[in-house]
Amino acid sequence: MKRGIAVLACVSLLTAGVYFAISKWGIRHETLDLFDASRQRPVAVDVAVRRDYEMKADDGFWKLPVAIISNGNTVKNTEYSFLANVLAARGYLVASIQQDIPTDPPLMTVPGAPYVGRLGVYQKGEANILFVLGELKSRQPNADYAHLTLVGHSNGGDTAMYFAKEHPDVVTKVVTLDNLRVPFVLNNKMKILSFRSKDPNFKTDPGVLPSAQQALKHGVDIIKTPFQHTEMSDRGPDSVKEKIQDTLDQFLGESSSSELSPNNTDQPLVSNPPSSTPGAPAPAAPVVSNPRGGDRSGS
Repeated sequence: MKRGIAVLACVSLLTAGVYFAISKWGIRHETLDLFDASRQRPVAVDVAVRRDYEMKADDGFWKLPVAIISNGNTVKNTEYSFLANVLAARGYLVASIQQDIPTDPPLMTVPGAPYVGRLGVYQKGEANILFVLGELKSRQPNADYAHLTLVGHSNGGDTAMYFAKEHPDVVTKVVTLDNLRVPFVLNNKMKILSFRSKDPNFKTDPGVLPSAQQALKHGVDIIKTPFQHTEMSDRGPDSVKEKIQDTLDQFLGESSSSELSPNNTDQPLVSNPPSSTPGAPAPAAPVVSNPRGGDRSGS
C-alpha cells in the first residue's frame, strides 16, 4: 500500500514537473506592437505558443487551434499568463490583446442603455479581435481560424461574449472570468465556461447569466467561486490561479458538463474540482481562497 502511494506521488510530481518545464522552456512568448491604420489605433498583442507544436504546424503536420484573450479594464494583456500557458501547453496559438489604451475614454455606466452604455466598447473590442486575426493569418497561416476559443476577464469577458454573439460561425468555445454585462450566448454548437466571483463590489447585471435549465440545455458551465473579482488575473494568489487553471484544463480536455459542475446557477458549483496539475485532472477538495481587497478596475 505504501509503495503504491509512493509511486502515485512520484507520478504526480513528474506530471507537475513536465508541465512546469513546458511552461518555462517549451512556450514561446512574443510581443507584437501592431497598428491598425484604418482606425489609427495601436494594438499590442502577447503571443504564446508551444515551440514543438509551432514547428509541427510550420511543417504542415498540425493546425494550431487559436485562442484570443481579452483583458479586463485597466489590467494589462500580459497579466493573464496563467491562462495563456494552459492554452499554449495544450497546443493553442494564444493571442492576448490589449483591448484598452490610455487615450480611450473611461468606462461609463448608463442605466437603461444597451449593455449599460458600453456597446461602443464591445464593438471596439470586436474590431481589435478581427484586426489581430487578420495579422495572425499572415504570420501563422497553419492555424485554425474557423474554430476560435475566446477568453476574457470582466470587461474582456463581455467583449468575448459579444464577439461570440456577432460571429457564432467561427467561435466554438468561450471562457469568461466574471463578465457582468453581456448576456451569455445560448448555442448548442458553442461550449461556455464561466467563473463567477463572490465579490460585493461587482454585481452581474440581470439577464446576463442563463437559468439553470438553459445552462443544462445548452452545455454552459457556471462555476461559482469564493474568489474576488480582481483576483482572476496574474495579480491573484496562486491558490486562485491554480484552481482556475485546473478547471480550464479540464474544460479544454472536452470533459462533459456534468464532470465540471451540476449546472445549477442558483447554487455554488465548485463541487468536484480537478487536481492542481494541469493535464492530469482528478477530483480534489474545494480550495477556499483568502479574498483580498482590490480596485474596481474590471467592472
